[in-house]
Formats: sequence, structure tokens, C-alpha cells
Amino acid sequence: MSDHILEVSSLKKYFRTGRKSILKAVDDVSFQIKRGETLGLVGESGCGKTTVGRTLVRIYEPDAGTILFDGQDISKMNKKESREMTRRMQMIFQDPYASLNAFYTIGEIIGEGLDIHHLCRNKKEREDRIVELLDMVGLHQDHRNRFPHEFSGGQRQRVGIARALALNPKFIVCDEAISALDVSIQAQVINLLMRFQQDLDLTYLFIAHDLSMVRHISTRTAVMYVGTIVESGETQELYNNPLHPYTQGLLSAVPVANPDYERGHERILMEGEVPSPINPGPGCRFAGRCRFAEERCRMELPMLKDVGAGHMVACHSV
Repeated sequence: MSDHILEVSSLKKYFRTGRKSILKAVDDVSFQIKRGETLGLVGESGCGKTTVGRTLVRIYEPDAGTILFDGQDISKMNKKESREMTRRMQMIFQDPYASLNAFYTIGEIIGEGLDIHHLCRNKKEREDRIVELLDMVGLHQDHRNRFPHEFSGGQRQRVGIARALALNPKFIVCDEAISALDVSIQAQVINLLMRFQQDLDLTYLFIAHDLSMVRHISTRTAVMYVGTIVESGETQELYNNPLHPYTQGLLSAVPVANPDYERGHERILMEGEVPSPINPGPGCRFAGRCRFAEERCRMELPMLKDVGAGHMVACHSV
């Protein structure tokens, strides 16, 4: 058995936006995730993070590339063939209200997956499993008869987590799972996820904007920019020694609760416009905003290269 539960190679997902226009949301993305670890995926809004997550769990069909999950290429499977495989891959969505069916009770929402995959032998077993899941995420069994609008945002996200856990997955995509919550609730949800990872041997792809939270929860981190990964590596190594100019700019903007540090800290301003993913050009997609850009950067797309200890960076200057 491979150490990697997920191996993604040259993944592409394009969307047609007109008769001749194609938006390259995910363009030749490759990464691996080891069993039991958390890969943080960060970047600006619109860089393709969510599209990566949705393509992995087959909400979107990949246009090219391979997705090996437990050694099997699920990107080539049809819907019927992939159902059993993707049962072990679940997703926690960003909006804890929009992702829940407003016309279903909480019990029906959590139990839907159990019914589809025939995981319970009878009604009592199904009810016991729903109560067990509610208890796991800190909700009362009576909540199963209520509707999503009767809960707070944090409670709704706990329902989303319970729904994801219902099928006993091994891999979960957390798509901005805490961004819509209050800071105090964010900490509670993160602690839940970390406890479940340890108790249930889960592996996460943790998509987020909050770089401080990504540093806290992630084993490794990958940085996306306009559909491509520009840097990845062990989280502490990447945060302590960012090599790509885009990563350096992102991390320089993270506030630190230390007045002395902030007074002497110089922010790296990334000026210029983010290129369109419809026509990003032939070279490095960050070249128009990079303070180190040369002519080669505008003409030749840099490939990810290992600079040591698994620290990968796509930059001609490194």
C-alpha cells in the first residue's frame, strides 16, 4: 500500500464561457497527500482552489490528468463505477446554510447518504447512527427533527461535518469550512476536525484564505495562483522560508499579534492586476505583478522544481 492516499497528476478543469472562450480554472496541477496528513491549499479568490476540491470528489468532471485514490484512477471511472470509491471521499462546504437542503430535517440530511449507500440494515440502526453522529459533533439528538434555518452558522457547519462523516470516509475536502463562521466558532470547528483526524484516521485537503489557520492545522501547504501551484512544501518550512514572490507577498500580509514585530515589519505590496484565467499568456502568470520579473518570465512558464526536502517552487529566479 502506498504512503499516499491521493496522487493528482496534471489535473485540468476548463469551463467554456463563450463560443471561443475557455476559462482555465485548474491548469496542470499536481500534488500528493499522505495518509493521515493535512494539505493546506491557499491563494486568492478565483485562483482555482475550490475547483480543485470539487474535481477531486467528482462534483466536476476533470478535463485531463489523473486522480489516484488508494491506487485507483477515479478520473477515468464513470458515475456508477466511482460511487463506491468516492463514498470514501467527502466534502465540507464553505456555506453551511446553502449546502444544506432547507426542506429536509437535520436527520434527513445526515441520513441521506446512509440510504443511498445502504449502510444501515433497518430504521433503528439508521436512527442510532444519526444520533451517534450528532453527538460526535456536539449536537443533541433532538436536533435531528429540526430544520437548518433553526440553527446558528456554527451549528449548521457541525451538521455538514456530521453528514461528511456519516459514510466513514478516509479523505475529506474542507472547502473554506470555517470562513463563514465567527472567530470563536472557527476554533471550535478546527478542534473538532483535528480530533476526528486523530480518532478516525482521516486525511484532509484544507482549502482556506486564513493563512494563520492553515499554518495551525496543515502538515504541508500548497500555494495556488491563477489555476497553477506555484509553491508547496512542509508547512513550517514554507512559512519560514517562502521562495516564490507571490508566497512572500501573501505571508507578509498576515497580521501578527506583536506590536514590536509589526512596527519593524515591511509589507510586500503586490501591485498590478491578476491575469485573466481565460487568456493567462505564455509565461509566468505572476510576472505582471512580480518585482523580480525578467523577459524570460513573460515568455516561459516555470515548472515546479524541488529545491530540497520536498520544497517545490515554480520560479525562474530560484
